[in-house]
Amino acid sequence: VGSNLRSEEFLELIKSALLAALEALIPGSLFGLMTFSHKIGLYDVQGPVPVVKNVFIPPDSEEDGLAVALEDAMPLLSFLALVDTCKDQIAAALDTLRPTSSWERGAASGQEADTVLLGGRGFGTAMSSLIDYLSSEYGSTFALARVFAFLSGAPDYGDGQLDTRRYGEQYASKGEDADLALLPEQIPFYRDLAAVAVQAGVCVDIFAVTDEYTDLASLKFLSIESGGSLFLYANADDSTLPQDIYRLLSRPYAFGCVLRLRTSPDFEPGHSYGHFFPDPQYENVQHIICCDSFATYAYDFDFTHADGFSRHTEPAVVQIAFQYSVIEPVEVASGNGPQSYPRFCLKRRLRIRTLQYRPANNINEIYDSVDQEAVLHILVHKVILVSLENGVREGRNSVHDWLAILITRYNDALRSDPRTPESHIDIDFSQCPHLQMIPQFVFGLLRSPLLRLHEEGIHPDYRIYLQCLFSSLEPSSLAKAIYPLLISYSSPNKQAFPRHTLSRAALTMSESPIFLLDAFTNLVVYYSSTADPSLPFPPPHDCLLRTTINALKQDRCITPKLMIVRGGQDDSSLFENYLIEEQDVDGSGYASGNGFISFREGIRNEVAEILKEESGS
Repeated sequence: VGSNLRSEEFLELIKSALLAALEALIPGSLFGLMTFSHKIGLYDVQGPVPVVKNVFIPPDSEEDGLAVALEDAMPLLSFLALVDTCKDQIAAALDTLRPTSSWERGAASGQEADTVLLGGRGFGTAMSSLIDYLSSEYGSTFALARVFAFLSGAPDYGDGQLDTRRYGEQYASKGEDADLALLPEQIPFYRDLAAVAVQAGVCVDIFAVTDEYTDLASLKFLSIESGGSLFLYANADDSTLPQDIYRLLSRPYAFGCVLRLRTSPDFEPGHSYGHFFPDPQYENVQHIICCDSFATYAYDFDFTHADGFSRHTEPAVVQIAFQYSVIEPVEVASGNGPQSYPRFCLKRRLRIRTLQYRPANNINEIYDSVDQEAVLHILVHKVILVSLENGVREGRNSVHDWLAILITRYNDALRSDPRTPESHIDIDFSQCPHLQMIPQFVFGLLRSPLLRLHEEGIHPDYRIYLQCLFSSLEPSSLAKAIYPLLISYSSPNKQAFPRHTLSRAALTMSESPIFLLDAFTNLVVYYSSTADPSLPFPPPHDCLLRTTINALKQDRCITPKLMIVRGGQDDSSLFENYLIEEQDVDGSGYASGNGFISFREGIRNEVAEILKEESGS
């Protein structure tokens, strides 16, 4: 576990998170505690009193690594302690953690203490040294190393320093696109380090607890390419970090995974999306250091020739091979020794799934079988890719154009029916129930911070966090994150309607007094201002509404925040901000009163223009 020591609040949160981790770890796990600032601290917790050995980090990244290798400072077997027998000592070591003083940072850098305002996050050197430290025993002492790295700001000391000055208003004065400038990585250090981590069997999860600019655009590769996750918390006060770490460690996971995809001859995999490391030698092979049941990977496909599937094609075949390792306990007959330790064995497994699909005979069969949440899933992956390559504005334009072309092709299919008037344009997919939410999904995507512009106040780190989160979610969860689900209740024990549009009109037209909004990362219970005062507030713990909320919480890869508000009395802004259908999408950020209506009309006009041009009239 890595941590940088900066503030009391930050440290207290990290201590709570690591105590939660100790409770979630499976028996037989090894635990190591390492701190970083201007120095690296290695903790030996196997004795009665925690012992820390410090190794100083050179201040200049040009210097050649540490003066003393971590293995020389403390043998790895002294650093990694068995949780089963050392839990109390680990907790005692956590209690000794203190913030690094400005005097210590000044002494390390050779400056006066009162002149050192920043500095002391030697994260790059610490992580590089830790991965080297662990790699020597990979496959011998341990089968999987999972590093939880905690940051309170950008690395600014030693190797891998990041210049936070690039975030600001300087792009406006230079005429540069801030969104495009802030999305790419600043230096390749952390992407290169991810490749080393993969070879060493090290999965890195990064937890940033800060509202400072931390340049997650550069740091993210270390986590997502090693099979880990990236978490961002604006502050320590209401952070769900301890709950998130407990969830991460308490669910089953596989490691050392290799994923390969093959297809029948008429088509082939195109782009692949997910938190993995592509094999440098073989196509369509990905390495995943660690994954659990929430991990999601996506592919799109290309035809191998212009004719698509040939007339005599057998069913299209997709074959997925997934090789992975798990650790399982071994039952051992109890001996006569004074102490018995749990025993585990490493099992390597291979799962092969072969899927057959009958190619559609016409476009109508495709429309009848489409999964709109899966369509949104691939669309979000593609727009993230476009945004990273060409900027957020280009990403917005590509989504808008994609919807217009989809509706145009759909109307082409409708016009093949002679009963359809030529002047009729269906932008609501009224004849295709499986696509009817797509316009709302696209509208929600355009309203999402993922595609909002820099000048609208979207922090670049938050955008990167959303890119990493959204690219790991399965389709139904992603759909809620893009276009939240709004459910009404006539009472805490009775659901009224399973889905409303995200508009104030839905609230006023519904006679239901209670609403549950599920935005994936947030759950909001809203009592309307006209609700009967006799209704229990907040909802009782044994009611249907609470049962639903608890089930939603259990089914999340991260801990959603719950807010319960009473309209007319509490601050309802969080709930009202999710009523996006009355907000604009032109970038000004102000509610226009007819946002989705105006959006639909704009799409209708664009589709009409395309159809007119294609008809040649």
